[in-house]
Amino acid sequence: MRYRHTSRPGFLLGFVDFFTAGLFFLLYMPLGGLQEELEEILGHRLMPYWKAYLLGIPTLFIYPLIWMARISEELKEKALDLGVPGPYTSWWHMFGWNVFGLPLMGPAVATHRFFRTLNLVEQELNRRSENAE
Repeated sequence: MRYRHTSRPGFLLGFVDFFTAGLFFLLYMPLGGLQEELEEILGHRLMPYWKAYLLGIPTLFIYPLIWMARISEELKEKALDLGVPGPYTSWWHMFGWNVFGLPLMGPAVATHRFFRTLNLVEQELNRRSENAE
């Protein structure tokens, strides 16, 4: 699979998502192809974000945070396996910035690092795909 979106502006996406209380990613995950790309990279199906978001309503949005932190950790492991240079996203980076960094635009910082890692992983996978041809 050739990844087309290898330069997503993570901080901008995080900023928009922060001010829409997660509603932005309800549209961006399926329509932007992000859900499909993450499943391809990680090698397994993920619970759709809209389900995680709905489960977040009664849990004060802890569930989608844990969901995203878990994916962040898997993405970090993929980056390490590919030898992609850090810094990487991680479970603690995603969780910590979203919880403790909330007054400091922490969710945007966490989302920026997530997309930085994702972009680098996709670029490396594209490079390897081109070299294999």
